[in-house]
Formats: sequence, structure tokens, C-alpha cells
Amino acid sequence: MALPLDSSLKNSKRICLFYCSEMKDLAERIAAESDAIELRSISWRTFEDGFPNLFISNAQGVRGQHVAFLASFSSPGVIFEQLSVIYALPKLFVSSFTLVLPFFPTGTSERMEDEGDVATAFTLARILSNIPISRGGPTSLVIFDIHALQERFYFGDNILPCFESDTIVFPDDGAWKRFHKQLQHFPMKVLAKHGAAKISAYVTHGIFPNKSWERFKHDKGGNPENGMTYFWITDSCPATVKQVKQKAPFEIISLAAAIASALQI
Repeated sequence: MALPLDSSLKNSKRICLFYCSEMKDLAERIAAESDAIELRSISWRTFEDGFPNLFISNAQGVRGQHVAFLASFSSPGVIFEQLSVIYALPKLFVSSFTLVLPFFPTGTSERMEDEGDVATAFTLARILSNIPISRGGPTSLVIFDIHALQERFYFGDNILPCFESDTIVFPDDGAWKRFHKQLQHFPMKVLAKHGAAKISAYVTHGIFPNKSWERFKHDKGGNPENGMTYFWITDSCPATVKQVKQKAPFEIISLAAAIASALQI
């Protein structure tokens, strides 16, 4: 006797989610958010000369399926191998292809200030714009907090960028009118001098090069000038997450639910 499908599952796209090695934990959290998301594997091997030797497992099994790839361009050295997979997946006769790149690493290099500066955000956008078209049309690209909204115009017609943002939320309109301008300018010590009992911070992408996260101390006893109560980051940068996990004041907010939802667009 067949069991009836859950109504929400009936209305959901079935997604085959591939992922790079360092995004395995986040991929598993995304799959746990929805029964409509199935994890698929890739063998990330290298030849003796160091160049990628990649293999997409059960490639024929994704024909006619909605396919997504969870990427992490955490360093220049890993971009080429992931791009090789990203360019290959749409060619497997898939119904649609979605690239989830939570952190767009060149986002802050989006303009020229002096003649000779190279806007690498534009370069990466052009590379991603040349992802082959799948049977369903252009690739959907999901990015969180790209840095500057005008960067959406850096992408060509072969890709549909979907930018997701996290914001400070005020309890009501009155609180927004009273405090939003102050939050644009007040650093931690100024807040403390003006009587703040606790101070916390949030960034979407916890990059923290050269372990700079170690500079952020924990306020253990109600003295905000000495540290923060909480410092929230997302799991968009997995290397940092491993470093700060269970280290106060850091708290990890997972993007899993937001990504699972974005895959259903």
C-alpha cells in the first residue's frame, strides 16, 4: 500500500545538490531542511601534477532533474576545479541548474579608483556569466550580501543572479526612526561610553584573514568596553566556522534554511 506524499513535498521541486568538499557540512544541513533535496557526490581528485581529476558520480542519473551546486571560492586555488564542475553539470541534459555561491569573494573589488586598477568582481561575474545554458535556460545564481547592488549588472544574460540579504531588524517603525542613523556610525567603544550594557555584532561573511577573529574578545561580566556579548556570523565561510566554533563571543547562524528555500524559486 503506497503512503500519500506530504503536500509540501508534492509542491516542491526535487533537487539534486552537488557540493565542493569544504561545503559538505552546509550541504548536509541544507538537505536536512527539505526531503525534496537529495545530495549527490563528486570525486575531487588530482593528477600527479596537481591538476584536477574530477568525476561526477551517476552523471546519467541527473538527466531531466533540477540540479544545484554549492560552491565555495575561498581561495584562488580552488576556483578552477569548481568551475570545471560548474561548467559540466548543465551539459548533462538537466532540467535546470542553480549555482549557490554564498560568498562572492571579489565583491569588494567592484570599481576602479585609479587608472590601472582591475575590478576583479567584474572578471568573476563574466566568468560565471559564461556557464553553459541548461535545458531549462540560464543558470540561477544565489549569492548572499554581494557588497554592492550595482554588481548585479556585471552579469551577462546567460545567468540570473538572485541576491539574498540579511538585515538589522527593529521591533517597530518608531525604533527604526530613532536608531537607524546611529547604527550607521557608532563603533563599540562609543556605544559603551554612552551607557550600553551589552554590545553585539553581526557580519554575513566571517572572512577574518590571518585569524583576525582573535582580536574580538568576549565580554564575560558586563563590561562592553572589553569585549562583545555576541558576534554572529553565518556559515558561508566554512574554514572560519571551524576556527571559531564554540569560541565566545562567536555564534553561527546557518544559511541552510535560506538556501533550501532559494532552491525552490
